[in-house]
Amino acid sequence: MEKFTSVTGIAAPIKQNNVNTDMISPKNVLKSVKKTGLSWGFFQEFRFRPDGSKDSNFVLNQSPWDKASIIVSLENWGCGSSREHAPWAMRDFGIRSVIAISFADIHYNNCFKNGILPVRLKVHEIDQVMKAAENGEALTVDLEQCKVALLDGNTFDFEVDHVRRKALLSGMDEIDQTKMLAANIEFFEENYRNKVPWLFNRKK
Repeated sequence: MEKFTSVTGIAAPIKQNNVNTDMISPKNVLKSVKKTGLSWGFFQEFRFRPDGSKDSNFVLNQSPWDKASIIVSLENWGCGSSREHAPWAMRDFGIRSVIAISFADIHYNNCFKNGILPVRLKVHEIDQVMKAAENGEALTVDLEQCKVALLDGNTFDFEVDHVRRKALLSGMDEIDQTKMLAANIEFFEENYRNKVPWLFNRKK
């Protein structure tokens, strides 16, 4: 997993509540089991018309937001199904952070597992960040300081669980963290085999 310390970039304003995972990554994207090459499915039904042409009315098809690395939205981002293809498509498009008032729990967790930082801010703070995003201004999401910074100098603090923060800063997912405990796991397994050897010497 790629490390996340901070990201400075254009933020795409998606001023909507209840943006669900089917909107973020529709069901036809689920045919793939790879984490890469899914950017075509990111908001596919909104970015593309039935004939495959781009819909210029959608924010992610407009400059400068077509190069966004951050999304700003409202309440309950990532609701709906638990599909992990949603953060896969987001990450493949280049999204490193989503700033919203609230998140659906499963999607919130899936973001961390895929190197994306979900940031919760208060309503009045989101209003200011959304305005900056709508103006096409770059902003910074800093995980080391746990701050969102706007070009006008305003900053907003956010909270992140310390275990998740450490994992993102180090670029270590759950598998990487488990591998670090390999010696402890082997020690436990050896002791357990000695304690109950009959479980390991059964004839087939």
